[in-house]
Amino acid sequence: MSEKIVVPVLGESITEATVAKWLKNAGDTVEADEPIVELETDKVNLEVPSPISGVLTEINSQDGSVVEVGALLGSVSAEGGTAVKSTPKISEEIKKEEIVPVESNVIKLDANKKEPKVFEEKPKEKPLILTEEVKQDFAPKRDVNPTLSPAVRKIVTENNIDINSIQGSGKDGRVLKGDLISLMGANPKPSERKIQYGEEERIKMTRLRQTIAKRLKQAQENAALLTTFNEVDMSSVMEMRKENQEDFQSRYGIKLGFMSFFVKACVVALKNFPAVNAEIDGDEIIYKNYYNISFAVGTDKGLVVPVLRNADELSFADIEKNIKEISEKARDGKLTIEDLQGGTFTISNGGVYGSMLSTPILNLPQSGVLGMHNIVERPVVVDGEIKIRPIMYLALSYDHRIIDGKESVSFLKMIKENLEDPRRLFLDI
Repeated sequence: MSEKIVVPVLGESITEATVAKWLKNAGDTVEADEPIVELETDKVNLEVPSPISGVLTEINSQDGSVVEVGALLGSVSAEGGTAVKSTPKISEEIKKEEIVPVESNVIKLDANKKEPKVFEEKPKEKPLILTEEVKQDFAPKRDVNPTLSPAVRKIVTENNIDINSIQGSGKDGRVLKGDLISLMGANPKPSERKIQYGEEERIKMTRLRQTIAKRLKQAQENAALLTTFNEVDMSSVMEMRKENQEDFQSRYGIKLGFMSFFVKACVVALKNFPAVNAEIDGDEIIYKNYYNISFAVGTDKGLVVPVLRNADELSFADIEKNIKEISEKARDGKLTIEDLQGGTFTISNGGVYGSMLSTPILNLPQSGVLGMHNIVERPVVVDGEIKIRPIMYLALSYDHRIIDGKESVSFLKMIKENLEDPRRLFLDI
């Protein structure tokens, strides 16, 4: 009995994926629900498990190929199944004997005797024809490791690859065809314009990077983008964190960060200005009575925006724990489609990278995004006196089609007021 491995349903609006890499090779034994192949979608990477315990008998979609939902990736046979082998097989009889036609008679070489036998050729018998593939498989191996498959040996020979410098992913470190394809695809080829302009590198964009580029361009083309700015004195928040950090950490097992204050402040403002929490669908406005805060996380593969669900119902400790957990999943590439869907408003913290000021771009179909920046001690006037205070610049980008200037400015001002007097967040005022 064999089971097919197919591309699963990938989530809302996702119809295809790229085969990132096979975690098992043809002929490998697999367990039920064991990850067997990794797919890369527009948003996340996901692992497809084996449907049954048995042997991976067939791989239909190689690394790098684009597959649609429901497409056949391969098949697994139950225990006792036979794996599909690409190496040609020749019977022991053929290995021992070789039949060569000579006019009307045939000389048969007996492996156990030195003298040849001569006998009459039978009309129905035909001489054995050895294919080029069989001849190559039994030809003397000179420069290439004989344990490699014919396909791998061919690539190594044609491209003059040093096989000893490659760490194989097969059994006992054996180099597979996929290892060479990945290697050749990862190494940028020199540009033909090198002679004219200098050295260049040309590398194909990952699916995630292509999606980021497409969505950001859509945001510019489909929304009336505008950004308003303000500054916030972070003295009170920093003082509250300092005074309560030890007790907070001992009680909840996690540090009190800045993000929980910003999430709380945004939720309060969103409740007072529902248009910022809404989105446009055709000629209608969808007002959302729930508050799912998306927050941008930078990873090695690109920017992802997971969602903190029902943020209005979470405590400071719950917010910090959830943000830490989701951020770790994002950096480890373990986010699911559900982790990225359903956001109503986005917070982007460019300050962790040292950004002083920016104009964040919308995360469609949302209508607003808040940009946080670095905290710098600046001279400010307080009660007629110049004092040094830790100041952060805030930026709110919004869709001017449904959010008026008055609403956007008032929204950002309310966030500022709640951060400069964080006691308001606990009193819900």
